[in-house]
Amino acid sequence: MTNDDVPGEIDATTPSPARMYDYYLGGKDNFAADRQAAEKALSVVPQGRQVARANRRFLIRAVRYLARNGITQFIDLGTGIPTSPNVHEAARSINPESRVVYVDNDPMVTVHSRAILGGLNDGIEARYGDIRYPRNIAFDARIREVIDFGRPIGVLFVAVLHFVTDAEEPHKSVTVLRDCIAPSSYIAISHITSEGTPLEVMTTIQDAYSHAQAPAVFRDRPQISSFFQGLELVKPGLVEVSAWRGNNRKPPTPQALRFLGGIGRKPA
Repeated sequence: MTNDDVPGEIDATTPSPARMYDYYLGGKDNFAADRQAAEKALSVVPQGRQVARANRRFLIRAVRYLARNGITQFIDLGTGIPTSPNVHEAARSINPESRVVYVDNDPMVTVHSRAILGGLNDGIEARYGDIRYPRNIAFDARIREVIDFGRPIGVLFVAVLHFVTDAEEPHKSVTVLRDCIAPSSYIAISHITSEGTPLEVMTTIQDAYSHAQAPAVFRDRPQISSFFQGLELVKPGLVEVSAWRGNNRKPPTPQALRFLGGIGRKPA
């Protein structure tokens, strides 16, 4: 699943979660099918664009937090269509020597990422890969040329695990990477939650993603917390993404949809 060659065909007729997210963020790298599905989700979450931006800000704050705590290597899983500031920009604003690998299973994402990153210096790579096959990522030769698994790494599962069904073992995606990274590494996770989300909202969003390349899976707080098993949660723990070291940012009101986010540290 982590090949040098990206699949040649890009399906413009099937909604892609990455391209739908790009649409939420105001991007233009999406097709009519993506916009139609995204608008269906937005019909029950009018503040959906704000929610997506809040999650994006959580990603950037998380990267900067890790960089300030000595992390100079990052693996961004399910990276999505490149948006500025991106992980390498946030990390290198703290440490210019930071190294970043972007991984996504949408070929359009990988093509865009490689086109944008092509002029940058060594230490940044875009790979085609799928978190449902975490060992293929953890032992990918090119990733290991960029990332030294013998030193602490920041692994980012931001807004991606809710596209993995229980049958596809999302916990395995996290635990395989957790077991491969060095002590004092960190794992950042954000995930849509069913808690406080009206049934109508969940049903409509699930329907909007039912014909997409991946479904939308809502989980409650205990289920999301379980992804941090074997890790030490850093303060403030698992909270709404706007509240994670966000200078008391208030989430969109009313809260029709929420992301919970947190960072866990692998003990020494």
